[in-house]
Order: sequence, then C-alpha cells, then structure tokens
Amino acid sequence: MYAAALSTGRIARGEVRNAPCLLEFALLRPDPDDANQLRAVPPSVALAQRLHPLEREIQDRRRTAVELTDAFEPFLTISAQSPANTHAITVLEGFDQINAALDLATAECHTEALTVQPGGGRSSFILSEALERAQPLIDRGVSIRTLYQHTVRHSQGTLAYVDRVSTGKVEIRTLEELIERLMIFDRTVAFIPASDDRKVALELRHPGLIDYLIRVFEQLWRRAVPLTDEVTYTHSPDGISGVQRSIAQLLIEGHVDEAIARRLGMNVRTCRAHIAKLANALGSGSRAQLGYLIAQSGILHSEGDAEAATGFQGAR
Repeated sequence: MYAAALSTGRIARGEVRNAPCLLEFALLRPDPDDANQLRAVPPSVALAQRLHPLEREIQDRRRTAVELTDAFEPFLTISAQSPANTHAITVLEGFDQINAALDLATAECHTEALTVQPGGGRSSFILSEALERAQPLIDRGVSIRTLYQHTVRHSQGTLAYVDRVSTGKVEIRTLEELIERLMIFDRTVAFIPASDDRKVALELRHPGLIDYLIRVFEQLWRRAVPLTDEVTYTHSPDGISGVQRSIAQLLIEGHVDEAIARRLGMNVRTCRAHIAKLANALGSGSRAQLGYLIAQSGILHSEGDAEAATGFQGAR
C-alpha cells in the first residue's frame, strides 16, 4: 500500500483504514489540496523526524551523566584516599532505597537466598515484582528457600506465582505463624523491616547478626510443612483446632483482632469467625470471660501446641 502511495505520490484516506501504522510513522500526511487524500512522505524523511527527539534525549542524558560525574569527582577522590568501610547496619528510608538495595543484593547473590514472607495472599503487583526479582536468581541456579504462612495455600494468585518459580533449586514451606519479613542473601547481607508500614528497612551485614537470623530461619524451616504436603490440623478432645489455639494464645497476650489476623496471615473476618468458634467451644459469653476460660481450660498447655507459639517465641 505504501509502495503504491509512494509511486503515485498520494492515496485515498479510505484505503488506509486498515494500515494505521502508516499514519503513526508519519509515512503518510494529509494532502493540503484534498482532504480525502493523503500524501506519501519519503521514508528517510519520516525516519529522521522520528529519530530527532530520541537523539536529543540521548544527548541530554549524556550531558546529565557528565554533570553527575563532575559533581561526584571530589567525593570519589576522598573515597580513593580512604576506602569506606562496609556498615554493619544501614538504614534504608523509602521504597526506592529499599528496592534499590534489594536489587543490588539480588544481582550479587550467587549461592543462596533465604526469605520469610508473612501474611496471606499477595496482590498481582507484588507478585509481579517478586517474580521479576526471583527470576534472575533461578536462572543462575541460586538455591532459594521461602517460608510463607499456611493461609497462602488458599490464594490462587500466590499459588500461581509459586508454580512459576518452583523450578531449579526452589523450596517453599508454610507455617501457621511467622516472624516479620526477612531476606538473607549468600549469608552475608540481610534485610528486615524497621517500621510497621515497611517504608523503613535495615540492611544488616554484621556476621553475628546474620548468623543469628540464619539460625532463626533454620528453626522455622524445620517446623514448616512443604507446600506440596497437606497441612494436618490437630484438634483437642473438645474440638479446638491448632489455629484456634494460636488465636487463644494471642488473645491472652492482649492482641486485638486486627493484630491477630495480621500475625496469622488471615483477614479479620476469618479471624473473628475462629474466635466465635473458640468462644462457643469454651462456653464463653463475653471477651472477658473468654480470656478467663482460655486460661482455665489448659488448651495452651496441650501436647503438640508448639506451632501455636511460633515466631520469635520459638527462637528464644
């Protein structure tokens, strides 16, 4: 179509309805003498017009790179004279800083990555971001072990993500309750949140801290259930499940419904449904009475209750 337009110099508008790319690339332009016609533009002219803003942007970015290099030159000179020591603890403020540090640690990781990911199912955006970060590790043959909470077993989005990363040396297990988010790369650098909204994080490089966090991870890993295995919830003789015993433990520690739900990776409605079943099983008519009946029932001292107190309690 373009060849025909180029040979005759013009083409009817109606003929190019199925070829919008010719207009998009400015290979055809309106004919000033006839509104129903389009004039053919030589490809060299159209290409030059398309490339001009790109070349200008490249020049601007090169100029910025030179200016940045000049601005940093005095600092680089100081650094060369006195090499900076790696900080044992670095505070990262804001998602941009945190993500940049995680991206660098991921790029430098060649042996092992250990991660703890508390909470329930993830949003598609978070899963997409996680996949983008994990894929290079998988491609390099890095050993990856990840801990989730049992509740992700009911999240189709998370399970689909797990399906995509479950290749190579990837192992995934789940627990009922976990400590806060944790990432360890090559047993040399770790990241932990430093605020509830996770807008502040700590980058840890002290060998003693790293060793401690690895021990915590390994203890949780030994008690976790492989994602491919079925989780069997034990019930006490009075019908109280392991999940409900975990909730009972958090209730008598003074946690509100929202905090309990967050700790166990479930939504608040599900948490309150479990609390109602627990109250019904113990014959409680109020929250105050429920706390008393939990303490009197002995359900928190029953055998096999270890998982109900996971997290840092189990690491003490």
